[in-house]
Amino acid sequence: MTDWMTKDIPDQTGCIAVITGATSGIGYETAKALAGAGARVIIASRNVEKGKQTLADIRAAHTGAEVSFEPLDLASLTSVANCATRLSASLPRIDLLINNAGVMAIPTRHVTEDGFEMQLGANYIGHFALNLRLLPKVLSGNAPRIVTVSSLAHRSGKINFDDLQCEQRYGYWSAYAQSKLATLMFSLELDRMARAQGWNLRSNAAHPGYAVTGLQSTGPRMGRTGPSWQERFSKLLEPLLSQSAAAGALPTLFAATSPDAKGGVMYGPDGFYELKGSPALAKIVPAAQDKAVWRRLWQVSEYLTGLSLDGVAEASAERKRQP
Repeated sequence: MTDWMTKDIPDQTGCIAVITGATSGIGYETAKALAGAGARVIIASRNVEKGKQTLADIRAAHTGAEVSFEPLDLASLTSVANCATRLSASLPRIDLLINNAGVMAIPTRHVTEDGFEMQLGANYIGHFALNLRLLPKVLSGNAPRIVTVSSLAHRSGKINFDDLQCEQRYGYWSAYAQSKLATLMFSLELDRMARAQGWNLRSNAAHPGYAVTGLQSTGPRMGRTGPSWQERFSKLLEPLLSQSAAAGALPTLFAATSPDAKGGVMYGPDGFYELKGSPALAKIVPAAQDKAVWRRLWQVSEYLTGLSLDGVAEASAERKRQP
């Protein structure tokens, strides 16, 4: 894994990849690298105009790249359902699903269209719903993988089942940390369930370390007219502790494409505090490994979204029986 780079990505010809939030940052770098390796890439994101420019940029970087855009607002379960319906109708299978989109450190409490706290809703609940709706297509894939982008912030996170939506008390960082802990637990629980069901699916997670992207400003500026103190502070730290978005995408790309990547683990940079460096196995704190919390979170998420895995196992078994 030492010094693993985009040049080490295996040929992705024939791979159909869906990536959320890939119009900027590590998502964009991930989409560009996969398209350059031959994958058919579908970018699912909220901003249609930005999506058009992203497609143009990737095609300019890689002549003949097969990339397309699907509108998706993860803060709306209706949008998630509509996007999943379109993808399911248009794609024969999904070999790679990358849960990348996210928002960070919103200074005051905002809610999604469905009333969820915005960071939990967009970072986790929207992805949970999208994955459950797309899972039949993923299980039709060729050695399919689902990669979920978490964060170093999971280390300070706690799933507060008594106040999951931060209605009683809101802290911008604790809400973000909870959402990223939830995405990691989703990835780990999905891999456990896949092995229990005998599905040919590898679910793993990745984090970018401290990668300089729009994430550091988009969330903190919601409801503000200028940069927040944390944004200014981050700028001071960047020269010493950060890495580029392209470097931050490498753990995701390793998890998504390397023959050596395993399920049920997380990859991140190998440098100091996993802030920057080459892809390597990342630390998962003990609190994130509580299987009872994984299961409870999954059950709560099914309740909140009205979705479940009922029928997925049967559909997978039926496909295996077909000649």
